[in-house]
Amino acid sequence: MTDPNDWEEALLADIREHDGTPSQGPLAGDPLLVLYSRGIRSGEQRRAILTYSRDGDAYVVAASAGGSPKDPAWLANVVADPEVTVEIGRRSFPATAEVADQGADHDALWQRHVDALPRFAEYPEKAGREIPVVRLRPTTA
Repeated sequence: MTDPNDWEEALLADIREHDGTPSQGPLAGDPLLVLYSRGIRSGEQRRAILTYSRDGDAYVVAASAGGSPKDPAWLANVVADPEVTVEIGRRSFPATAEVADQGADHDALWQRHVDALPRFAEYPEKAGREIPVVRLRPTTA
């Protein structure tokens, strides 16, 4: 079996080489970003590779954990400390993470995310929960 760390490092190299869009593997062609947040318990930098859509200048990510019944760890991290770093391809910039409130804002962002990435449509039913949606708004350093 392949070491998951080796797979992730190869994916990172691929998305850095191809401006945020991997050229091979199960995520080939998907728009990916790397979210760096501070661990809520450890205080250490944590990394998550996420598929994104856009909302104006903001990047939108879904806390789907691939349809898992539990929220991904990165969500608690950005709620506790919304100042994050986003990497797309070879560009990196500071951003502020905002969880979309339930209701019209969440629903509109979710629908646009699903329109851009149709496989996400099945995740709420698979997970048995509403999937949180997070805007990553670039900030000036």
